[in-house]
Formats: sequence, C-alpha cells, structure tokens
Amino acid sequence: MRTRALPTIKNKEAALRLDVKKAKAEMRDLQKQFDIKINSGGNFTRMWNEFLPNLMSIAKVNVSSKKIAGVKIPVLKEVVFNEEEFSLFGRPKWFPEGIAFVKELTALVVEKDFATHKMELLSYARRKTTQKVNLYEKVQIPGYQDAILKIKRFLEDEENLSKSAQKIVKKRQQQVEEEAV
Repeated sequence: MRTRALPTIKNKEAALRLDVKKAKAEMRDLQKQFDIKINSGGNFTRMWNEFLPNLMSIAKVNVSSKKIAGVKIPVLKEVVFNEEEFSLFGRPKWFPEGIAFVKELTALVVEKDFATHKMELLSYARRKTTQKVNLYEKVQIPGYQDAILKIKRFLEDEENLSKSAQKIVKKRQQQVEEEAV
C-alpha cells in the first residue's frame, strides 16, 4: 500500500514545493509594492501629526478558503473600512487623499499578512509531506521488504522441513513394509 501511495505523495510534495515558491514570490512582490507606496507617500510624512487615527478603522476582512494540494488556505477577498465623518472645512484639504493613502497601505499590509500566513501553511505542509516521503522511502518500505523476505525464507524453510519430514516418514514406512515381507 505504501509503495502504491509513494508516487502520489511525491507529486503532492512537488506541488507544495512549487506553491511555496509562488507564495514567497507573492510575498516579496507585496513587500515591494508596500515599500514603493511608503516611499511615494513622502509628501504626507510632515502632515501625519495632524492626522486623526480614529478617522478610519478596519470593519471587516472578507475571507474565503481554497485548497492547494490538499492544504486549506485562507484567501483574502476584500478589506472593509469604517470611516468616521469629519468636516472638510475644519480639516486640512489633504485629509481625503490621506485617508485613501492609509486605506491602500492598510490593505497592502493585510494582504501581505495573508500571503505570509499562506506561505507558512504551505511550507509546514511541504515539510510534513517531505518527512512522510522520507519515512516511506527510507524506513517503512525497506523494513517491509526485509520482513517480507524473512517471511518468505521462513515459509520456504517450513516447506523444506515438511517435505523432508514426509520423505523420512515414507522411508520408514517402506522399511517397515520390507521387514514385514
């Protein structure tokens, strides 16, 4: 059974290895996007002292799940924000643009966190699958083959002993018959 299951597990390991690479690349891309966004927001840095942190918050993160090589992975659908109302006349005119900027940054951070979690889950599953492949290839299958070989030898020895015993019994019967005649 393990010999038949081994190719399937190897394929799963290869698929997971590929998906881990994709997840790492996705995470690096999101980090680059975040860095670019932070650097492009240089004109906001002087104004953050005026920004009110309670103007917006994350209301909900919509998540679905998907299976990759038998591993259930959460997938980010969207991030929903709560915005507090504020007076456009009482606040600097960059506030709406600043809020949009913060939303984009926050969405990137949440997306990056999901990508990191996805990579960790896939990496853990790949590690476990690799352990299973190694267990099957290096321990269990050779152990079962040795056990099967020992059983075959034992059964052959039993069969040889049985045949020898039958020959001895037959010879004795012939000797008894010859003495009787």
